[in-house]
Amino acid sequence: MRTRRRSVLSLLAVLVCAAIALVSVTDPYAGATAASFYRQPVLAKQRAVQRFAIDGGYVLVAVKRDRFTTEVVTDGSATPSGPVAPASTAQAYAAGLVASHGWAGSEFGCLVNLWNRESGWNAHAANPSGAYGIPQALPGSKMGAAGGDWQNDYKVQIRWGVGYIAGRYGSPCGAWAHSEAVGSY
Repeated sequence: MRTRRRSVLSLLAVLVCAAIALVSVTDPYAGATAASFYRQPVLAKQRAVQRFAIDGGYVLVAVKRDRFTTEVVTDGSATPSGPVAPASTAQAYAAGLVASHGWAGSEFGCLVNLWNRESGWNAHAANPSGAYGIPQALPGSKMGAAGGDWQNDYKVQIRWGVGYIAGRYGSPCGAWAHSEAVGSY
């Protein structure tokens, strides 16, 4: 009886560990801005920053009040750099695009929710899968269709992202509903 009980407990422990691993791997909220391994301390002033992988290196993004500052660490190849617009600035631009599509105000709320989850409205957000920017385009280079400086310009990224959402889902709330159902859009 003891041996059977130990076997059952051992099996239960293995199943619990497997469930934890599965949740860790498939969690739709474990994107570039949520994963703990992206958070790196900055030695000067001990501010917390996030680390985003990019082609040729990575970007360290520190948040101070409503502003992001970036430091690009490279292997010598060209990488995105420069200041990241505050989320409020990017959202104000996106609100204008949502209105220009004739969508209701509630659609903007869905877009905010969607891109809060995907990138935190950070134009330099990168995911290990290769997704990049505010809309987390995969690959990021396809945003070049909306403008030249797709690696840094939040306006280019938002224009591309809103166009992608309109073409694929019909509206931001359609994209948000899909994201809620499957964990991505």
